[in-house]
Parts: sequence; structure tokens; C-alpha cells
Amino acid sequence: MRKTTRSGTGLALGALACAMGLGLGQGAQAQSTTGSIFGQVAAGRGDSVLIKSSTGVSRQVPLDERGRYAAGQLPVGSYKVVLQRGGQDVETRDDVTVKVGAGTDVSFAAPEARNLAGISVSANALPSIDVTSVDSRTVVTSEQLARLPLGRSAESIALLAPGVANNTGNFKGPTGQSLLSFGGSAASENAYYINGFNTTDPLRGFGGLSLPYGAIEQEEVYTGGYSAQYGRSDGGVINVVGKRGTNEWHFGAQLLWEPAFARARQDNRYYANGLPATPVAGALYSPDGKDGYWSATASAYAGGPLVKDKLFFFVAGEFQKQEGDNVNPVSVAKPEQDYTYKLPRWYAKLDWNITDNHLLELTGASDKYETSGTVYDYDYAARARGARIGPDDDTKNGGDLWTAKYTGYLTDDLTLSAQYGKLKTRAYDAPGAYDPSYTQVTGLTSANPALVGDARNLQPVDSLSSAKRGNRTSNFRVDVSYRLGDHTLGAGIDNQTAKAIDQGSITSGPGYSWSYGQSDPDTPISTGLGVPATGGFPNGAEGYWVSRNVASSLATVRSTQRAQYVEDKWQLNDRWLLSLGLRNDQFENYNSDGDAFITQHKPQWAPRLGFSWDVDGDSSFKVYGNAGRYYLGLPLNPALNAAGAYVSTQQYYTYGGINPDGTPTGLTQISGPVSANNAYGVLPDPKTVSARGMKAEYQDEFILGFTKTAGPAWVYGAKLTQRILRNAIDDYCDFDKVAAKAAALGYDVTLDSNPVSCWLFNPGRANAFTVVDTAGAYHTVTLSNADFGFQRLKRRYYALEAFLEHPFDGRWYGRIDYTFSRSYGNTEGQLRSDLYSQARDSGQTATSTSEDWDNAPIMVNTNGVQNNDHKHQLKLYGYYQLTPEWLVSANLSLISGAPRPCLGYYGEDREDPAGYQNNYHFCWGEPSPPGSHGRLPWYRQLDLGASYRPLFADGRLAFALNVFNVTNSHAVLGIFPQRELAGGPNVENPLYGTPTVQQAPRYVRLSASYDY
Repeated sequence: MRKTTRSGTGLALGALACAMGLGLGQGAQAQSTTGSIFGQVAAGRGDSVLIKSSTGVSRQVPLDERGRYAAGQLPVGSYKVVLQRGGQDVETRDDVTVKVGAGTDVSFAAPEARNLAGISVSANALPSIDVTSVDSRTVVTSEQLARLPLGRSAESIALLAPGVANNTGNFKGPTGQSLLSFGGSAASENAYYINGFNTTDPLRGFGGLSLPYGAIEQEEVYTGGYSAQYGRSDGGVINVVGKRGTNEWHFGAQLLWEPAFARARQDNRYYANGLPATPVAGALYSPDGKDGYWSATASAYAGGPLVKDKLFFFVAGEFQKQEGDNVNPVSVAKPEQDYTYKLPRWYAKLDWNITDNHLLELTGASDKYETSGTVYDYDYAARARGARIGPDDDTKNGGDLWTAKYTGYLTDDLTLSAQYGKLKTRAYDAPGAYDPSYTQVTGLTSANPALVGDARNLQPVDSLSSAKRGNRTSNFRVDVSYRLGDHTLGAGIDNQTAKAIDQGSITSGPGYSWSYGQSDPDTPISTGLGVPATGGFPNGAEGYWVSRNVASSLATVRSTQRAQYVEDKWQLNDRWLLSLGLRNDQFENYNSDGDAFITQHKPQWAPRLGFSWDVDGDSSFKVYGNAGRYYLGLPLNPALNAAGAYVSTQQYYTYGGINPDGTPTGLTQISGPVSANNAYGVLPDPKTVSARGMKAEYQDEFILGFTKTAGPAWVYGAKLTQRILRNAIDDYCDFDKVAAKAAALGYDVTLDSNPVSCWLFNPGRANAFTVVDTAGAYHTVTLSNADFGFQRLKRRYYALEAFLEHPFDGRWYGRIDYTFSRSYGNTEGQLRSDLYSQARDSGQTATSTSEDWDNAPIMVNTNGVQNNDHKHQLKLYGYYQLTPEWLVSANLSLISGAPRPCLGYYGEDREDPAGYQNNYHFCWGEPSPPGSHGRLPWYRQLDLGASYRPLFADGRLAFALNVFNVTNSHAVLGIFPQRELAGGPNVENPLYGTPTVQQAPRYVRLSASYDY
């Protein structure tokens, strides 16, 4: 960084003042694609500033009476800034980089203050602190992406931001990327954008789409404090801004290879708590050390002018192919898989400068994930492949989007922008080795060893889905900004519609499956569901049983989300800025018949208040703060279960034999079909699904921090954050309690008259339900929080963040972040990351309808540190230019482990009062609040890189080597939490404590690229 000396107070005062008093605030936006340039000019040096982009767009900005200027809503990129007097150039700054959502200070001092003749000032030489912002974000540029050793996804980039960690439930997005937790929030509570368009999965909030890595100009990661223009997130925001064409032609290509021979082997997983009744290969649970794969990626791009200064294009494509072999756990229906993954991505952008004051942008993008392969049998004892079973599933996920955006600088003070776009995603899954005559069988390791013999499951497909399954989303927003004296006023609308098409699935084969289990023969399998102990039935003396399971949930549902906002960026004086905003969100959700079951049209006010204090008046020391409320709309998922006609039942039997295909024989029925959530396939009346007057989920956030320069080469700072979840939406499933309250009021309400599986409600407070009696009349039944038997809702997060940064000075760049935090309460949020099961390789994915709050017993002993709590996070990354040809880089993450869970049956007597089997917060009969069993291991990851750009190729040719997880750490990131077997109270679960997710082992990436 080049040191700048300022004389007097002419430039010291007003860096912030000109930013907002002259309209910079309109560029400092979350999820935007623009930024701003502002500055101060010494008296008598000029009368205007000409700002010219690399696409030829020019804006002439006059100076005010105090020599200040500002230009907002500038597309990100490189600019030339020229100080003029009387139409003549006085001084020029080249290569000024505008970052997304940020203000760039380009001030012009008196000649005696600094000599800039012949110097091209780059962004690296500009002031390091943006005193115009009141938010918390990290912006990563394409230059940094090319130098740092990072995974090639938006989520991997976002992990550089403080307080951001991988989720603990192994949740993944539509293209296979691991989801993130921001500030202790659930992984479904984030928002994802491409060029300002919302690509968030509308079904469950599970991630969004991304761009080809080489097409990313900048990635903006918001961890809090964004303005009233944006909402629908109480976690974080990932906004990817793509590249655009300029007046110069650019093209290039890159090849990457991750060879199998350079990839370390994963650790095998073993039963951590004894052996199952019928072990397959002793203590071996999953021979993960047999897994291996290679990956290759080819990408290319081109961009330039179609008509100089008027029309520009940029296109990029990326194709990744991965082939490998995966040996699954002993209990999985597909023992071994040879697979091929294909990840095609493309991006195209057209920019039309209709005039200097009217711009039009068209964007198209695609991000997809396709899988295929072959399924084999596997001999786990001999660790050898068996016979070919058949083809694996053919899946296609991801989707395509297009957007159009208009920006009009209607006057020097009035700016209008409008954007519209559509997103279409697909979730296609065609079964491979599927024979409908076979029935799927699970849990054979828990079957009676005297009967199981060589029986095996012959149905590898557990469920069937529609070939048309997918989602549709459309976004429309309009923003207006007007400068009035020291105020920059903003207003706009932000509307979104979403539709889930043919979502859900049905059980394969004959429409049901079988699951084996074992319990104490003298203890009821489920007291809450009325399933007795096996001991009184034939073949039940040893506690062995089997259940017949039926599941079905196919539907098309939709939602609308609308919002309006107003805001004022008010420059109080030369050093103080106030940001005042108010947002109003409305949400509506519809069931499969098109009837609304959630209508939240009343005002849901979300105030946003922020300030920035330029302490010394020279952009070297900023104190800032922010207080805001953030609403989050309900995803589409609850319309498929709580508000849908779904089926989820189990019927229990004892058995006297097992066929070679694993199906039971000699059955004795010990229960009828039961369902913990009354899911018997009846679409509930939409008037009865949701509590009356139910409010949307919202969170309050408070931030106070500072940023300061330490000489010309360093920047440091610290920040305090507190987040308080004030309200949530989940489902309540204890029908008997509501019916009892209705009876006390004189209403005869039965499950036949009121066929609801679960109610959507606001947990932790009083709720009023609409119920239907046996005469068909509607009544209101109100339950207090004491009636429910709940504590008040609580999820709180606090954090202290500190950082030290050395901006790139032509030689090296480095940054270190430390976060001390705590996320605690009685709920994680929309998800339950700890509820792993053998049927899935993640936590519970039922967004906003998790097991939390379903009944009183399931919420006993829930107060403690939550699943995404990481007390310590240390991140260090940077790069060093050794010579003009050689550059080395590093990225280090040290993150303390999440709480170690332990769940089981309810209380000392191992009861099952609600039918949730081994998922209560008791561990072998003892209370087990979160955090009471210690922590999982620390996550330690060191990634290193080196690149070589030979001088003979003028820096256009590059070769790179990256090594990820250099120390080959194998941290356990998740475990099976249930101490007792499902359906087996008083019986130890061999899987308790067994790893569900482990840190990826060391691997190497080689690459070659050419850029022109």
C-alpha cells in the first residue's frame, strides 16, 4: 500500500460526508451488483469529476460548494476517475476498482500535499476503510480467488468470512455443496444471490446456484447488518457477482486435475458402542478406506465489445467430471457404487449502454449436478467386490436462470433500477436397478440371528419420485433512490413467487417396506403409540420385531413473498452518518388444492438502524453499529407434510422366519398402523392447519464494532454481535392435548372430524387453533405456553470478532480472524442437525417441521448450547509474491468442535410418551441437555498453494499446485446420537458415537491456465 499524506482538514473532513450527502448510500447495498465512488477535492483544483468505466460509460459529477462529489450505483469493475476544471483534465486516477456494496474514496489533494504525477492509483493504494458502510460483510475479488487455495464453490469462498462454518448436519445444496451456518443459525436460514437475483432453494432453503469459478468477479458474504432493501434471511447472505465484457477482448481456458493417486484414504468407521445382533463383518460398520475418486475440470471464457462503448458480452463455461468408487455401510441397500458425477455450469451476460444514463443487463446461468453409475454387491468380511447388481440411479439436479435489469440515472439526483428474472430447477431421479416385485428391507443387522441366515435386501431403491419434480421461482424488484440535501432517500418493492412441482415420493416395491428391530421384551416398544412389548406374543420372547412402513407425499404447492421498504441515508455532519430503514414483509403459502393455509398480510415491520462515525475524519478510524430485525418466510416444505395429505405409518409384528430376500414370515400382528404425527393421508382443512394470527419467524440483531488503520500497511478491528431469535414457526403434533382442551370447552373434536396431522404454530408462546367438531362447526381453542408444557422459545448468539489485515502491496497479502462465540437456547432453528439416522446421511431435513416442539416430552432437557455452536474459530489466509513468476499461498482454519449429542428413550423408565422412540433428550435414562457430553474434536485444516507464471508468456500462462488438508486430519464432524435402539428401549445402540461425517482426507489439485 502506498502511503498518502493529507494536509489541513479539507480532505480529512468529508470523506464520509460526500459519500452519503451526495448519494453514495444508494450503492452500498446488500445483495447488489453495484458500488460507489466518492471523494473530496482541494479548494480551487477543479469543478467536476469524470468517471469512466472500462465499458465506456461516463458520468460527469459536479463538485458541491465544499468540494465533495459522489457517484452511486456503479456496476462493479475498473474505472478511470478524472478531475476536471473548465472542461480540461487536471489529474487522472486509473484502475480504480469498485467493490460490490462498497464505497471507494478517490480524493484529490492539493499539489503540495502529494505528488501523483505519472502514478496510476489502483484500489490497493486507496484508503483501506470504507467509512460509508454500517453492515458486516466480506468481499472476495477474482484476483484473490485466483491466488488462494480454495474449493471451487460459493460456499467454500464464504468460509473465509468470520463466524461462518460448515453445518453440523451434513446438509447439502442442489448441486452437492455443503451448506453453511452463519452466526449459529440453521443451515436453511441463508439467502443466495447471483447478480442480485435470489437463487435460494424455495422448498427447504437448502442452498442456491453458483457460477463457473472463473466467471466470478466478486463474492459478497454478509454476516449481518444489511439494509432494509433486503430480507428473508436470519443467517447470512452469499451474493455472487459475475464478470462482464469490456472494451478490451479477453479470453482464456483452464484445466484442473485432482488425481486419485494423490488422494489420501479415509478412516474406516467401526461400531462405537458394542455390536449389533447380527453383525456383517464384526465391528466394521463402513469400510470408507476403500473409497477413492479422481476429478477433472475444464473451463473457458471470452468477453469483449460487440459495439465499442455500447454493447458487451461475457460467456463462460465449466465442466467437471468425477469418477470413483464408494463402499457404503453394511446396512445400506447399495453395498458398493461405481459412480460418475458431472457438473456442467455456464454463464452469459450482455450489457447494453443505451446511453450513459440508461443501462440494460441480461444474465443467463446454469448450475447442474448429474450422477450415474453401477451398483455391486460387496463382501464386507473379505473387503472385496461382489457381483454386479445393476445400474445405479440416474439423477439430475440444479437448474437454469435468466434475469433482466434496467438502471436509469434519470437526473443527477434520481436513480431507478428494476430487475425481473426466473429460476427453474429440477430434482430428477430415475431408479437404476429397480425391480418392483422386490420389497426393500432394512435393519437386518438387528434381526434375530437364529433366523436371518444369508438373507439380504434385494431392493436397493427405497422410494420413487415424479420425473417432473422440481421448483420454479420468479423475482421482481424495483428500487428508487433520490438525493435531497444531506439525505439519500430510497424506496422499493421486492416480490417473489415460488412453486414446488410434484415434490415428495412414495415407497418403492409394493408400496411398503420392512424394518427389523430389537427391544427389551418386557418394555413396550412405544407407550405413546400404544405399541406393546413383544414378550406376550409368539416369537417375541427375545424382543425381536419387524415393522411394515408406508410413506407417501406427492404434491404441487406454491407461495408468494412480497416486501416494501423505505430508507434514509442521512449525513448528520462531516463525520457522522445515520442509516434509517423500515421494511414490511408479507408471506402466503398454499396447499396442493391451491388454498392458502398461511396468510401473513398484516404489517411485519422490520426496522434497520445503523451509524458510522469517521472518528478522525480521514477514513483511518471507523466506529459503527447496527440494530435490525429480519423476517424469514416459511419454505414450501411444510405444505407437503403438516399442511399436506402425506402418509407415514408403521405397523409392528413379531416373526417366525425370514425369506432369502429379507422379508419376514410367520408374522403375528402386535399393533395396527400407527403414526406419531397422525399422518394417514388426509388433506387437512386449510383453516385448521395454522394457528390463528401466526407470525413469521424473525430475529433481532445488534452489532457494534470498529476498524482502524495501523500505519500505511495494516488494518485491524473488532466487533460485538448479538442475535436473538424472537419468533419461529414449527409444527405441533399432540392432537390429544388439543382435543382435551377442546373437550374442556365443551367441543367434541376427534381426529375424524379434524384430520390434521400437525399444526403449524409459534412455539414458546400461547397459540389459538381452529378446530372442527363432529357436527362440522368451527371453534377456536387456545392453549397457553403452560398448557403446551413448553419453555419460552430461546436461541441466542453472541460473538466477539477481531481481525488483523495486511492489504496487498504488490508483495504480499494476509488476514487473520478470530471469533469467540456462543449459540445457545432450546432450539437450533428450522432444522435438527443432530438427528442422523441410517436411512439418510444427514440430520433431519424437514425445514420448519422438525421434531422440535412437536410435543412436550420431546422438548424436555433441550436448553443448552446448540448444534451449530463453535466456541472458537481462527482463520488465517494470504499469499506472497516470491518473484515475478512465483507466488505461494495458504489458508488455515481451526474451529472447535460442535456439542456431542446423546439421545434416548424418555426418563428412567425408558418410556415413549409421544411415539418418538429414541430421540428424547435423555441418555440411558439420565437427563441429557445439549452440551452436557463434551465436544466433538477440533476441525483443523491447512491448505497450501503455489503458482508459476513464466515471464516468457507475459504472465498469461500459469501452472498451479494446491494441497488441501496438508496434515491429513481426519476429524469426526458428526456422530449417531441415539444411545438406545429405535424401538428398543433398554437396548444399547451399537451405532451410538459412530462417526456419521468425517473431515475429507488430503488431496492434491494440479492446474494449467492461459489468459489473454
